[in-house]
Amino acid sequence: MKDIKPKLIRLFKEGYCTPQIARIAKSIDEPSATIHYNIKKMESEGAIRTYKAVFDYKKIGEGFCAYVLIALSSDEYASPERIASNLAKCKEVESVDILAGDWELIVKVRTSDQDKYYEFLKKVISGEKGIEKTTSIVSLKQIKTEFVLF
Repeated sequence: MKDIKPKLIRLFKEGYCTPQIARIAKSIDEPSATIHYNIKKMESEGAIRTYKAVFDYKKIGEGFCAYVLIALSSDEYASPERIASNLAKCKEVESVDILAGDWELIVKVRTSDQDKYYEFLKKVISGEKGIEKTTSIVSLKQIKTEFVLF
């Protein structure tokens, strides 16, 4: 049988997942129609933006996780959204947040290993104008993600 795992992983990361209404209904003892109505309402209000899979990243070849703290140059400090948006486009970037405090951005990066992470830093972070200083923090073990305990 054909191995389409990489294609499925990409789609699941983009939000190609749906809630299991029957399973939810059974879990909270409510009718499926009520569950469906409430989910559709939350979607239309924008409270639910997408559905995605929660991965065991080691098993999909993205077991190396690091957080990059970024300080911006003074000319970029007023609008960190430009750099944040550019970084968010990279496939290795799981999340980008704008911060208050000593750092302006935090970027969560996932790669297969530290060598790929080093390449990411050289190619993406070093190439982005307006980044003054960075610090990497490497995750040793993930205990909880997306509200799911491992």
